[in-house]
Amino acid sequence: MSSSGLADKRLLEERKLFRKNRPYGFVAKPATKGDGSTDMRLWECRIPGPSGTAWEGGSYPVTLKFGDSYPVEPPACSFPEGFFHPNVYPDGEVCLSLLNNDADLGGQWAPSISITQILQGIQELLNNPNIYSPAQKHAYDVLKNSPATYEKMVREQSKKYPSPDDE
Repeated sequence: MSSSGLADKRLLEERKLFRKNRPYGFVAKPATKGDGSTDMRLWECRIPGPSGTAWEGGSYPVTLKFGDSYPVEPPACSFPEGFFHPNVYPDGEVCLSLLNNDADLGGQWAPSISITQILQGIQELLNNPNIYSPAQKHAYDVLKNSPATYEKMVREQSKKYPSPDDE
């Protein structure tokens, strides 16, 4: 089986598993192309803000892009451009060891990691940023110099991404 065939087969299986065991508040589904067909390589997801944190109340959009070499290679994961978080690059790309397969750089990617585990890992990162690997200087500086201001900015951002129940 070609690597792209393996990716497609795995993504179909992931879709079934997610539908069957979807964690509360999470959304993960393949995008719809302009012609109405399903794009299994591009998933539109939402991650609920962890309860009891400044992120609570938000439902944060994340895009997963899968290449031909998935699951050997991790998907590219991104929030909308300009998302405020120390471990999110200005273009929205998520910086998380779970999504890195370079063991020399602390990467923890393994082909066995599921889409659910990816989304839960990103959710965990929201309220527990890795200050040793900042991807966004502004968010890092605010967190480091004024945690109260950082929390206020997170709460403001959560209003931009209301939970579907609030829409």
